[in-house]
This record gives sequence, structure tokens and C-alpha cells, in this order.
Amino acid sequence: MNEHNGQLPNSKKIYVAGKIHSDVRVPFREITLAPTKSMNGDIGANDPVRVYDTSGPWSDPDFHGDVTQGLPPLRAKWIRSRGDVEEYEGREVQPIDDGWLSDAHAAYANGKRPTLNVQHPTFNGDGAPSRRTPLRAKSHPITQLYYARQGIITPEMEFIAIRENHRIASQKDEFRIKKDGNGNSEFHNSSFLPHPFDRNHLAHQHAGDAFGAEIPEEITAEFVRSDIARGRAIVPANINHPESEPMVIGRNFLVK
Repeated sequence: MNEHNGQLPNSKKIYVAGKIHSDVRVPFREITLAPTKSMNGDIGANDPVRVYDTSGPWSDPDFHGDVTQGLPPLRAKWIRSRGDVEEYEGREVQPIDDGWLSDAHAAYANGKRPTLNVQHPTFNGDGAPSRRTPLRAKSHPITQLYYARQGIITPEMEFIAIRENHRIASQKDEFRIKKDGNGNSEFHNSSFLPHPFDRNHLAHQHAGDAFGAEIPEEITAEFVRSDIARGRAIVPANINHPESEPMVIGRNFLVK
């Protein structure tokens, strides 16, 4: 796990590596908490809290990019390594792609706010950012739904699982070990039991009501794959937008 000092106060950007796919690196924002003063006056340190981070590479102080070249293609290697896509010749950008009815409309609008190409690049002219050759499927579908129904856990699915889980399960294991140095914790191994942790403990959870949702204690890559395969969740992962970080939309996940 690599750590990066962030620009936001009392926090830093960290990355958690995948276990199934070693090149998966999931960003989190780790926030430092102030110590807590108890009723008896003792001062207790609090572990940092990790939160969902979708700010992209520009919030990483170690990243030095060029805005004219777009975001780094995070998923390009994953997409091509599956061997089921091919390049094809795209078409020239048309005025309608930028919201103009014709070249005349585009020229008029650009004439009202003239800028240098390097400041306001056109995709067909000088100063244009680098262009990626578009991809398309060779034979079978290239969706995450297709892979999930083939029983394949893709890097995107593991990325999602780590991001959704916030490493809560591993932190709970650490808490249990700290409770008993021999690993023989008095706590149970399921957060759905009434009180697996003291009520004032960071890891304590109320039983609650899932209202039909099936959310396990730990969101695993296999759980992500299973929910996608069942049609209960979707993963927006266009092969021609490899810069997008994987995320999932579904009842059992953070984004509904």
C-alpha cells in the first residue's frame, strides 16, 4: 500500500492493492481523527477513517500529468489483455459532436471567444490532444455482465469490491486480534450477531433491517461478480473510456 500526502488538511490519499489482480490499485482518502477525551480524563488515540475517493489522479501529489492529454487510461491494459477487442478507424469529429448545427455555427461561436489552439484545442487541428484509436468487440459481448456470467472475476470487479468494502472486514480482524493476543477473541465472527463488538467500539453495528437487501459482512470480488451476473447490479465500463475508475450501481452497493 502506497501513501501520498494529499492537498486536503488532515488527510492523505492512499492506495490498496488487489490480491487477485496485482496491478489493481484502489484509491482512498484516509482522514486523521483527533484524539478523544474520555469521561475520566484519559486521552485515547483514534485510528484514521478511510472514505470513498473519486477525485482521480489529479488529487495525487505524485501525479504529474498534462491536461491537454486527458486522464491516464487506467483500464487500457485490462481491456486489451482480455484479447476480445480490436481497433478500427473512427471518423472525424463533426460540429454536432460539440453541440453545433454546422461548421458555420461552430465558427461563429469560436469567433466570439477566440483562444489559441493550445488553450482550446480542436480534435482535428493543431494543438489537438493525443487521440486513442477506438476499440470494438471482436466477436462476443465485451460487457462486465458477459464476463460475470462466464464466471470471470475481472480487475474491474476486484477494484469495485475493494472500494465498496473500505477494508472494513480486515480492520475487524485486526480489532479481534488486538482484543486477545492469542487470537482467541471473545467476539463472534459475524457482524450480524447482536453485539460482536462493544457498543462504544468503532466496529460496532446495530442489527438494523436490510429490507430485502443481501449485503454480506465483506464485499468480495466474487460477490460483485455474482450480483452482476444475476442482473442485480451494473458496472459502467465503456472500453473506449479506459480512464474511468470502475464503480458499481446496485441495491447491495453504495451507489443505488
